[in-house]
Amino acid sequence: LLLLLLLLLLLLLLLLLRMAGFDDSGSQYDAVGNLESWWTPEVRLAFEEKTQCLVDEYSSFTVNGEHENGALTLGENMADNGGLKASFRAYTDWLEANNGGLPEPRLPGDGLKELSAKQLFFVSFATVWCETRRPESAHQQLLTDPHSPGRYRVIGTLENSEEFAREFNCPVGSPMNPVDKCTVW
Repeated sequence: LLLLLLLLLLLLLLLLLRMAGFDDSGSQYDAVGNLESWWTPEVRLAFEEKTQCLVDEYSSFTVNGEHENGALTLGENMADNGGLKASFRAYTDWLEANNGGLPEPRLPGDGLKELSAKQLFFVSFATVWCETRRPESAHQQLLTDPHSPGRYRVIGTLENSEEFAREFNCPVGSPMNPVDKCTVW
């Protein structure tokens, strides 16, 4: 039940963030939805530097020897990264408000009792993106789909997450806790 609730919370917040403009196209609209350049040149430049980090990171991922197009997938990658961060913050805020900040009890059963509820939060995020594709479909996705392949929606987002690294005790400089992380929001 806890895992289901975490999954539902995560999906809801990801959906809300996409609607709220936490991607590269949403930044072009003002508070009432008008297409308007309202950022100062300095803010726009800082934003573009931060998003270029994501473009470079996701462009380094390969599927069947082909590189992902990080510019094509930028908006969705921003939403995934920002959505996970906001979702985890909402979950920890909920724990504080409803559980006195105490961790939730571990789930019973082999494989689950070793994981804390916060770790299960990240596991539930990852399971959403489980997929298998034929090589032809994977090739087509790399050419036309603004979404990263599921594997990299997980890896790219989690390797940018300080919270994930902390909860799983990933050493600094390890593959899932690189020294340099991409953070836009």
